[in-house]
Order: sequence, then structure tokens, then C-alpha cells
Amino acid sequence: MPSGAFLLNPGLDVEYLRTTYRRTRRVRIAGFLAGDGPERLLADLMARTDWRQVLNSNDKSFELDRATRDAMSVAQRDALDVAVHRGAVDGFQYRYETVRVPDGLRARDESPDLPTQFASWLSSPTPMAVLRTITGADDTRFVDAQATAYAPGDFLTAHDDAVAGKDRRAAYVFGLNPRWRAEWGGVLLFHGPEGAVEGLVPDFNTLDLLAVPQPHSVSYVAPSAPAKRYSITGWLRAQDQPD
Repeated sequence: MPSGAFLLNPGLDVEYLRTTYRRTRRVRIAGFLAGDGPERLLADLMARTDWRQVLNSNDKSFELDRATRDAMSVAQRDALDVAVHRGAVDGFQYRYETVRVPDGLRARDESPDLPTQFASWLSSPTPMAVLRTITGADDTRFVDAQATAYAPGDFLTAHDDAVAGKDRRAAYVFGLNPRWRAEWGGVLLFHGPEGAVEGLVPDFNTLDLLAVPQPHSVSYVAPSAPAKRYSITGWLRAQDQPD
């Protein structure tokens, strides 16, 4: 990763963030980065053409690149919408766009890709020390990542991120949305007992940390949303980073 590509905000109150996280099992870190890193990341994501839409049907996942979607007829798109919405009635369902970041050290070192550089920086000693302090997950070894874009009609139903063999200690969402309203959807929702729900509206240069496991979802992005909900997301992993 180029030296100085990203800079942690030196004014973060790490003790306050640690206390909040330990009490609630989640915390929003406003102004996570200093410098122009968030602006460069957002510009990169908005300009990309290699996004792939990911969605599922029961336990099977599917990916569609933009060329494939552009070639679909109106009837095919409508049928896909119906299938996705039907899957959300009772089961786990998602639809959004992604650009994946490799886990491996060598692949990251050789990549000029900005989201990959951000993931490498998050896994470097100084940011990693802060993340370990806040979460208490001292066995975290590296941070994985993907860029995500939620367009109108996209969503992610409730899940808790606990996957056998992944050793996920905490999830994160690095928000890249300079202007967003709660009414536009795309809200990170935390599901509590007896139907209680708390939400965080997408924001800019914020890092949301949440302990794993913890039920949460991303609400349906409304047709009124004038832009996509951009973020970089992933997990703090308690296993050695692949070569």
C-alpha cells in the first residue's frame, strides 16, 4: 500500500469508543479518517464499472455483472424482482452490488485498487491496534473487505454474521454517503428483543463497528433515493491472513 494513502483521525476518543462498544456491542466512529481518503474512495466507487450484483435464492448465491443486467429484457427484470421480493417474505434474502477485495497478502500488495489499499491499511498495525482496543478482540489478525453499493430496490434481511470457520469477531461498515435521509432507506438496523429496532442512517467517513453475532439488516432502499448507498464493509477476523 502506498505510504500515507490513509490516515487515522488522531482526535478519536478511543477510551469513550471502547466503553460504548463494551456496553452496547456496537459503536459509530464519526470522522474515522483524517485527510482526503474518504473523498478519494467515494470517487473511485462512483466511477467503477466492475460492480457485480449479488443476490440469493434460498442458500444459492448468484452474481450478475452490469453487461448481463443491461441485456435483460423488462420482463426478465420484473421476474427477478418478484423472485427477490418473494424470498424476503420469510427467509434470508439480499440484493446489492459488490466489488470484492482479496484476502491474501500478496494479492493485496500487488493491487493498485483503492478499496484493496484501504483494507490493507485497516489491517496494518496502528488501525488494527485501535480496532482491537475498541472491540476487545485481541485475537484479530486481519480485516477483510468488499465495496458495496445499494441501489433503489436493494436490501439485506436480518442475519447475525456468524459463519463457521470464518472466526469473525466484529463487523464494520465504512460509510461513504455525504448526503442521505432516513426516508431513503439503506438504514443499518439492529434487531432487539420484543420487536425493538434501532437504526443508523448512512453517513460519510463513519465506521460502524458491531460485535458478531448480532442480528441486523439493511433496510430497503427507496425509489426516491437519488444516489446509491456506498460503503466498504467486512469483518475483523481471528485467523492468520492468507499469503
